Amino acid sequence: MALQEIWNGTVSFSLVAIPVKLVRAVEPGRVSFRLLHSKDYSPLARRMYCPEEEKMIPADEIIRGYEIAPDNYVVITDKELESVSPERSRTIEIIEFIDMKDVPPVYYDHPYYLVPSKGGEKAYCLLVEVMNQTNKGGIAKFVLRDREYLVAVKSTDGALTLITLHYSGEILPDEDIAPKTGKIDPGEKGRMKKIIKGMTADFDPDKYTNERSKKIMELLERKAKEKGTVEAPEFEEEEGEGPVDLVAVLEESMRQVKKHR
Repeated sequence: MALQEIWNGTVSFSLVAIPVKLVRAVEPGRVSFRLLHSKDYSPLARRMYCPEEEKMIPADEIIRGYEIAPDNYVVITDKELESVSPERSRTIEIIEFIDMKDVPPVYYDHPYYLVPSKGGEKAYCLLVEVMNQTNKGGIAKFVLRDREYLVAVKSTDGALTLITLHYSGEILPDEDIAPKTGKIDPGEKGRMKKIIKGMTADFDPDKYTNERSKKIMELLERKAKEKGTVEAPEFEEEEGEGPVDLVAVLEESMRQVKKHR
């Protein structure tokens, strides 16, 4: 499968600049479904619905609001939002190098691969090797699609990976998670260690599969073969109409049912 380029630029620190491309490292294993109309199999769309006026709202009447209290909003325009958005950058500027074992797993968000662009292969391989030997990773700020990310650049299996990290303010406190216990019996601790030792193995990700997704795909393939598929009718969408809000449509249907009782 061809790697889909998300971004291209350079990884830089000190006087070093390595041209790279950012590509996806994972493909979510979710099986996604579309909601269809049972009568004609038309794909359902979402639209914005105003419960006060009991009607659908066109895109040019939709604005953003930040809720600071129940039903109390601060309205913000696209221009105001753009004024505080970070400038797009073509550089992943490494601020400092750290020992990656010092980063708790809870800070890890989403992984990507960094692949070398033409002319950067030698410096790329050198950085991969040195990072691997020292177990060091680079911490950087990185702007992608108008959002600034905190990221770690590290060596993984002969390649550079970029991992988006959560900011410390996003991590929930864990003081109340672990229960307070008394003194642990040495015998019980020894038995627990023995059990864990007996179950210890090398990590092999190929041993684990998403069984539910696998069974769903097998079911879909079997149904397609046995019963065939259904085809949605062709239609032209009216201009100015946004996506349908399914909840709002259901609420409107319930109101109409009550009116005719």
